[in-house]
Amino acid sequence: MSRYLALAAAGFLAACASVPADPIARAAYEEANDPLEPMNRAIFAFNVKVDEYALEPMARAYRKALNETARDGVRNFLHNLSAPVTFANDILQGEFDRAAQTSWDFVMNTTVGLLGFVDVTEGWEPHKEDLGQTLAVWGVGDGAYLVLPFYGPSSLRDAAGLFGDRVFDPATYALDPTEGANFFATRAVTDAVDTRARTLEEFNEIKRTSFDFYVTARSLFRQARRNQIRNGAPAPFDEITFN
Repeated sequence: MSRYLALAAAGFLAACASVPADPIARAAYEEANDPLEPMNRAIFAFNVKVDEYALEPMARAYRKALNETARDGVRNFLHNLSAPVTFANDILQGEFDRAAQTSWDFVMNTTVGLLGFVDVTEGWEPHKEDLGQTLAVWGVGDGAYLVLPFYGPSSLRDAAGLFGDRVFDPATYALDPTEGANFFATRAVTDAVDTRARTLEEFNEIKRTSFDFYVTARSLFRQARRNQIRNGAPAPFDEITFN
């Protein structure tokens, strides 16, 4: 991991897009908040190739191997694994009712629901929280847009939150470093394959019809992320953006 951080730090300045002198272009540049665009585009192109040659084929095989009910079970199990992290962030955000819901769901689904494969708490609106969302609630800005290898669209704030969430995950303490690394990698790949399988047609259509797939992905990520932070509440007018 330190090697990736060192490479990112070394390439930070070299990868920065130059600030336009023209006032209109400069305003668009600042609105996009993507000073690392050259590096981000390179990583984005790499991720697209990973999707094309690995993730999408795995997602299609996953669809063929498991029926919809079985795939729902996998999704439920993955969601249940994330419950301790969601609970911690519910508390940090002062969302105590949602924290109570999260803890109840986790206990019931882990026991009666066979480790979470069966959702026995239907009727509740499921939700996930992470440290990036918590920092946003606390008033921390996005920071520059950032595309992470294999992971995809993010921001400086949310990237930091990814590391912070490990503190809230019981697996961090229950497993030794090697087991933990294998566990988190396996969970991340399974989640990626499951998510890709659920969005095969939509993702491919967006990719096919986008004039600039990179810009489209950036805009969709930001809209979805702000919706998560607001817990689905309507967006204020000044948050509406097309970048």
